[in-house]
Amino acid sequence: MSSPDPATPVDLAARYQRGDFLFTTASRALLAQGTLRTVTETDPRRLASAVPGVLAGTGAPLAVGVLPFDTGPDTKVPGHLVVPRTVHRAEGAPSLAREILPAPVRVRAVPSPERHLAAVRATVLALGERDLRKAVLARALDLEFSVPVSAERVVRNLAVGNPRHFTYAAELPGGRTLVGATPELLLRRTGRTVFSSPHAGSMPRSADPATDRANGEALRTSRKDRLEHAVVVDYVVEALRPFCRTLDVPAGPELVTTPAIWHLRTPITGELADPDVTALDLAAALHPTPAICGTPTEGARELVKELEPFDRDYYAGAVGWVDAAGDGEWAVAIRCAEIASTSMRLYAGGGIVPASDPQAEFDETTAKFRTLLTAMGLEDSPS
Repeated sequence: MSSPDPATPVDLAARYQRGDFLFTTASRALLAQGTLRTVTETDPRRLASAVPGVLAGTGAPLAVGVLPFDTGPDTKVPGHLVVPRTVHRAEGAPSLAREILPAPVRVRAVPSPERHLAAVRATVLALGERDLRKAVLARALDLEFSVPVSAERVVRNLAVGNPRHFTYAAELPGGRTLVGATPELLLRRTGRTVFSSPHAGSMPRSADPATDRANGEALRTSRKDRLEHAVVVDYVVEALRPFCRTLDVPAGPELVTTPAIWHLRTPITGELADPDVTALDLAAALHPTPAICGTPTEGARELVKELEPFDRDYYAGAVGWVDAAGDGEWAVAIRCAEIASTSMRLYAGGGIVPASDPQAEFDETTAKFRTLLTAMGLEDSPS
């Protein structure tokens, strides 16, 4: 059932407890609590087709959850959706106080910086050898604490520090919690209107205003980054085209910022040809985009599996909701961490193209870690 009380986004973020689902944007918040049904499926298209019947059978207004990074035919990691008992919604932007979190007793880079630089070099070589245009290579930071990590405090700090992001917390199989604040909307469906906002091409922010402006201008004019961005936009357009009667695609990207990163972004708007196509159907068709995998998809995904020393699971997946009318929002699950008792694993990745410089790519992932490290009060932590 939907909440009848006039909650504010601050109320919902403050009410969040580990085990709930929280999804906040710059203008609204959704908090889902309890579980009527859980729907899991490794094939995202079968998952999408099962949800309408589950919602109709339970009378619930929506389902919430996550899709994994790997949606290929051999994946063993399922999409994980929950039909909640109670749904609370609120309009407006959350405004919370920063909460203090304990410092970790250990921080470990996975892989080591030297091995990540070597992996970037290997990726650049493999692009030519395997006829790939792009591959996204990620690394992780493992943080260990002397006490259990408070997912509640982490997600509230993410909302404080990243008010224009999609801040989220979702339970994963095995007792883990995925928390993050992503700048990238995979798609939003409202009636027949579809909106996607692919991001690709990045440059770190700087505390010095002149350097910061120069970084933004360098990104705007970077041939390498604009080519990387065009690959993602072309993919999104071609993935949406079969579903849409019309598509509006700007001629070039716009420059946008987060507290840590400059990005290139292209807002894409379409009108659905079939009103029965749901937000989850569209998410299943779009995911994974070249922004978090590479292109061609299968070849890039195989290269990522070979070179990354961990399984991504739900990092670089999709997180969001779909309702009984088919509307919904799905964001790209980046700038995130998985929390399990006294440990956290943070992830950051970067798009590798033939012109990539290994040190610049390493520095980009370092900047992206700042979203989570700042939420933990660890701005100066080695990464």
